[in-house]
Amino acid sequence: MRQYRILVVDSDPAIRRFIRTNLEPLDYITLMAMDGNEALKLVEKEKPDLIIMDAWTGKDGLAVLNNIRAISPVPVIMLNARDDEMFKIRCLNSGADDYLPKPFIMEELMARVRNIFRRVELPNTIAVRSSFSCGDLEIKFQERRVMVADHEVRLTPTEYNLLQELALNAEKVLTHAILLNKVWGPEYAQEREYLRVFVGRLRRKLAPDPHKPNYIVTVPWIGYKLSNSLPHNLS
Repeated sequence: MRQYRILVVDSDPAIRRFIRTNLEPLDYITLMAMDGNEALKLVEKEKPDLIIMDAWTGKDGLAVLNNIRAISPVPVIMLNARDDEMFKIRCLNSGADDYLPKPFIMEELMARVRNIFRRVELPNTIAVRSSFSCGDLEIKFQERRVMVADHEVRLTPTEYNLLQELALNAEKVLTHAILLNKVWGPEYAQEREYLRVFVGRLRRKLAPDPHKPNYIVTVPWIGYKLSNSLPHNLS
């Protein structure tokens, strides 16, 4: 079984040790960083599979997150000492895959870690169709590659899983509950804000004009569907 590499970024050494002592017995390889600069160097050098990062790592954690997103789609769980709903949304909009306020129960963090890796593994465990195309959009399922107008679009594992679920059910309306359960898991059933933010992230990456989302359509109060006026091809 593959050993996942997790980078823990926190200015507090006690918290870094606390998280590491809970990760290593589960056979995760842990990497430690005390600030954003050190984290960025480790992302480039070590290519971690997941980052657990405090929102205040010596400087603005959102700036660090943006720098990470410029070089890697690695999943990121953001930690924050304030249970601030607006800051949570800012983190998700900036590219975080999950958000957990401090103080947290270690079992909850471990559950979110497992959930992240379930999403990473999901596309490889489903016998999906070979490809999907719609207008300029093309998805190669087995390679987990997304192309728009022949240019590759880099997605995080969660973004990809959401797009895959919509593409495999093209023209069908998928409810909020179905998408949250399929992509995030049943424990995220009430997290509609996650879904709204991630749909927004996909729209920005797939369509140059965010005011004209030409693939993912909102069905008010119900959910979303992948649709386009151009004919689909699902093989």
